[in-house]
Amino acid sequence: MSFFNKVFASVGIGAAEVDTKLEKDTYMPGETVNGVVDIRGGKIDQQIDEIYLSLNTTYLRESDDRKYSVNATIERFRLTTPFMIRKNERREIPFTFQLPYDTPLSIGRSKIWVTTGLDIKGGVDPSDKDYIKVVPNPLMTAVFHAVDHLGFRIREADCEEVPRRLRGRLPFVQEFEFVPVSGPFRGRLDELEVVFFPSSNGGLEIMFQVDRKARGLAGLFSEALGTDETHVRLTVSDSDIPYLQQKIQTVIQRYS
Repeated sequence: MSFFNKVFASVGIGAAEVDTKLEKDTYMPGETVNGVVDIRGGKIDQQIDEIYLSLNTTYLRESDDRKYSVNATIERFRLTTPFMIRKNERREIPFTFQLPYDTPLSIGRSKIWVTTGLDIKGGVDPSDKDYIKVVPNPLMTAVFHAVDHLGFRIREADCEEVPRRLRGRLPFVQEFEFVPVSGPFRGRLDELEVVFFPSSNGGLEIMFQVDRKARGLAGLFSEALGTDETHVRLTVSDSDIPYLQQKIQTVIQRYS
């Protein structure tokens, strides 16, 4: 019987199982994530080489004029060293990790999830998947409010692969695309794209891509040649929150 249990466990039947329980399901970038990994032993003793958590998302990659979605690991956290999980044993492994500051926000089509994996020697590795909601911190929220008060409305939000000169440590950035529907930039801009580069000290670098609306013959040529866009960066902190709308308006006006 033990022989058959061993064979079945090697293909995942009657093997150890894993279930991760997070303290909550909503977080801000940089926030501490607490939880417990619940492991339930199967029909035989099994050697666990490691337990790990992976923080994941998807982003769009372009190839041959076609965009397709690929999975990306934002960060991976190792929780244990090798140990034995006994037959029918139940064990809880508490964990704590910091959500990276560059974790995408759960806006638009962007999804973020935590995968728990067990590396089992000689067997199928069980896993568990838990989605989380990542919300903007107060400084990011203030930026969104400032852009909204300037008459922009969000049209799309996606994680997209970008050239190295525009990225941080990850191969993609999360881009928020706005269109002017009222206010000082209606009729002057086609769209405004915003990318956040948060830092561990609480600051925030914002990259704006200002897409100017074609005005006159020169504007039409610029639009046709794809040279009607300007990238500009602005660094802000919590102390700038009362003045964010004015700062952002000044930057956009300079290049619109």
